[in-house]
Amino acid sequence: MDKLKEYSIIFTVGAAGYSAIEIIWRGFTHPSMAAAGGICFILISEIEKRFHGIPYLYKCILGSLSVTAVELIFGAVFNIMLKQSVWDYSTIKFNFLGQICLLYSVLWGFLTALVLPLSRKLISALQK
Repeated sequence: MDKLKEYSIIFTVGAAGYSAIEIIWRGFTHPSMAAAGGICFILISEIEKRFHGIPYLYKCILGSLSVTAVELIFGAVFNIMLKQSVWDYSTIKFNFLGQICLLYSVLWGFLTALVLPLSRKLISALQK
């Protein structure tokens, strides 16, 4: 399967999954979160492919850092520049500009732990 098709499928699964998690967690989502979720799932899938031999905990840390970076970029664009007020972490301790915070970075690590096996299975299915 060519890379574009593979990334498109992974992106779509991530976009749908992230949006569903947002709706379950907060009761609503924003269209930008689907894009963020798709990008995050691609990054987590790449972590699974490229760092196959490293300990699971390290993959989760890399996933957490990746998702946090995407969240910061999307927050800077949609919340700060475009003033969409998609989320605001300013009341949570250890936040940066109200866009990322330590609590959610840790939660992204746990989410990565749950998503890595799904990523592995999806990659395997797409490579057949």
